[in-house]
Amino acid sequence: MLYYLSLLEGSISELRLFQYITFRSLGAAATAFVLSLLLAPALIRRLKIINFGDLVEDDRVGALDKSKKVGTPTMGGLLILFSAGGATLLWAVPTNTYVLISLGTFFLMGAIGFADDYLKIKRRNGLSVKMKFAAQLIWSAIVFGVLWAVPETRDRLTDFMVPFLKTPLFQMTMVVAFVFMVLVLIGASNAVNLTDGLDGLAIGCSNSVAGAYLFLTYVAGHFNFAEYLQVPFVKGSGELTVFCGALLGAGLGFLWYNCHPAKIFMGDTGSLALGGAIAMLAILIKQELLLIIVGGVFVVEAASVVIQSSCFKYTKKRYGEGRRVFKCAPLHHHFEFVEKERAMDENRPPELVETVIVTRFWILSIIFALIGVATLKIR
Repeated sequence: MLYYLSLLEGSISELRLFQYITFRSLGAAATAFVLSLLLAPALIRRLKIINFGDLVEDDRVGALDKSKKVGTPTMGGLLILFSAGGATLLWAVPTNTYVLISLGTFFLMGAIGFADDYLKIKRRNGLSVKMKFAAQLIWSAIVFGVLWAVPETRDRLTDFMVPFLKTPLFQMTMVVAFVFMVLVLIGASNAVNLTDGLDGLAIGCSNSVAGAYLFLTYVAGHFNFAEYLQVPFVKGSGELTVFCGALLGAGLGFLWYNCHPAKIFMGDTGSLALGGAIAMLAILIKQELLLIIVGGVFVVEAASVVIQSSCFKYTKKRYGEGRRVFKCAPLHHHFEFVEKERAMDENRPPELVETVIVTRFWILSIIFALIGVATLKIR
């Protein structure tokens, strides 16, 4: 919205700053961060009104002690939605198709997560897998239809881009392209959801990914940079940089209250929204497979659940007794048990285990993000 102030540059030359994506991205990040800090106290108080009943264990938190954080408000993803959404609408060009699609995905996935969180609190059972999948499938079909209707984006939808290659590996059919979009969207959103289990873990890793795609969207929307780095040039996608800035600012603001000991949890409201938004960014600039590298922590977390479940089912069927690869899944819970045992042997406070694991996962997430960005020069 503030972009339109640049139209008055003839009267006030300084207003031309609002033309520049870099300036507006920084403005969106700062705005989202400040909004998060201002809105959080009131939102936390409001969410505490929601009654958790007589819960004695909380499956949203670490595997070692599920009783310590009972009553900590969830649905904190609302803070991310309000902050990032508001900042994007303020600083981005509101009529940009890519921004509208990304915001739509962000809010729709957040709405699905909110419904799931609310039902879990009030009825102990959230949305069924079928209902979640149906909503995600319908939205994917709408987005696909919008992109397919435009010749320029239609051709790009069928490109199967692979990291390290300058040109598409092959062309997908319309059906395959749609299925691929659905897999990316659902896979990314659920991977972030699985990572949300320790204070600050999911949001810290999401910030690294948002930072990486802030750079990637800027390159994709800049003809000279895209041509130099041999990546798909997507006209108009530079505005997604503003959205990425807003995500990063909102994520940092949320982390202020979500770091250990957390005063609020993002819940499915936040994890599904963040995962869906990141997936849509990757889809729109044709860097879907690069998300496997940039979001390496999310991939490893999701893979650990698949491996654990598959191994348990296979061994139970074959040997009559289920066997596990990890002490617990997702992977961060496995390391909780490992670090707890190590802390006891070394006489270290077990309370520090959560902070140690989260910090190490943040480091890994930053490394994955940097490797992902670095692949742009290896083509």
